[in-house]
Amino acid sequence: MDIAKAATPVLRRPRTWWLAGIAAGLALVLAVSLALGRAAPTVKRSDVWIGTAEQGEMKREIRANGTLVPRQVRWITAGAPATVQQVVVEPGARVTADTLILQLVNPELQANFAKQKAALAGAEAAVAAQKALLHSQLLDAQSMQTQAESDLLTADIKRVANERAFEKGASAEIEVKQSKITVEQDRKRLAIQEQRVTAIKANIEAQVRSEEAKRDEAMSALAIARQQLDALGVRAGIDGILQQVDVEPGQQIPSGGKLARVARPDDLIARLQVPEALANEVALDLPVDVDTRNGHVTGRLIRVDPSVRNGSVTVDVAFEKPLPAGARPDLSVEGRVVLGTLANVVNVGRPYGAGADQAGSLFVIHPGDNEAHRVSVRYGAMSSDRAAVLEGLHAGDQAILSDTSQWNGYDTLRLR
Repeated sequence: MDIAKAATPVLRRPRTWWLAGIAAGLALVLAVSLALGRAAPTVKRSDVWIGTAEQGEMKREIRANGTLVPRQVRWITAGAPATVQQVVVEPGARVTADTLILQLVNPELQANFAKQKAALAGAEAAVAAQKALLHSQLLDAQSMQTQAESDLLTADIKRVANERAFEKGASAEIEVKQSKITVEQDRKRLAIQEQRVTAIKANIEAQVRSEEAKRDEAMSALAIARQQLDALGVRAGIDGILQQVDVEPGQQIPSGGKLARVARPDDLIARLQVPEALANEVALDLPVDVDTRNGHVTGRLIRVDPSVRNGSVTVDVAFEKPLPAGARPDLSVEGRVVLGTLANVVNVGRPYGAGADQAGSLFVIHPGDNEAHRVSVRYGAMSSDRAAVLEGLHAGDQAILSDTSQWNGYDTLRLR
């Protein structure tokens, strides 16, 4: 017969203990993993930029890169549509104001010049013919005036003779009266003739001015045609270096199209690109130190572009002394715009992402410690490479200045 066995409690079974132990171990491993996941991250010292806070004068300056450009640049454009016949001088050559750079052709301009030349000759002939005609009319009028003067003189002599004869009884009274009437008529005729001569002279002046105006108009048209024709021989216009030629033989050029550029290589300025974030403090006449890679030269800001392009503001620097040897257009330079000096301030190398008069945080390293702890700071004025710190740092403190945004969720960093 079967005998019933007594039931073994679950907690006393070996298998149960094994399962419980494994579960507890997994829980412990999970807890340790979570704890390690929130542990301070470790970073190599060589992978971050560490700076030391200082107290004293802080020179405020803005660094900006740029190039040397000629102060005087002349763009040569086409005065009329034309075809490039010949490139006489290649870029890079030294030229004078009268140097022929390009030769253009335009048959229409040549035909127009001949037409305007003929028009001017016709206008000049018209002026001469009008003057001759009017002068002839004036001579006729003056001749009639002279005849009237002669008639008046003759009539007056007859009047005097008749009056004397009448006094002696040798002439009738009617003859005296007739002679007086004749004198009066001749006097009026002379007055009319004098007025006619005066009117003809005034008419001559008006008509001659009219013809001369037409001649002057033709002369102006011829001057424009000659200027357009002369412009087919493109000249430099200034002494300097031919920097570029934008056309080639056979190319059709519209009126106003760019042909070439000439610049003065001995009169250069620095054109710098100031970062947009720093441009609000840039002003005219600020001193600038420019590194030409072959020496330093000082200058002053003479122009600040009012607009922002590609994240920067363009400024021009004129130099106070001659540039070092080797300076030439398009040479890369670095400029330092001096904004001023702050006295007795705590300052540090400019941290990544720091802005003037803003709050932020830095990982500060205490002496002899291998950990960096996050500290709240408040910045003051900024320079390109330095930042004034109003709160949070003291002279001698070391801080991580490079980008630490990947550790925004941590207050401590381990350094090795």
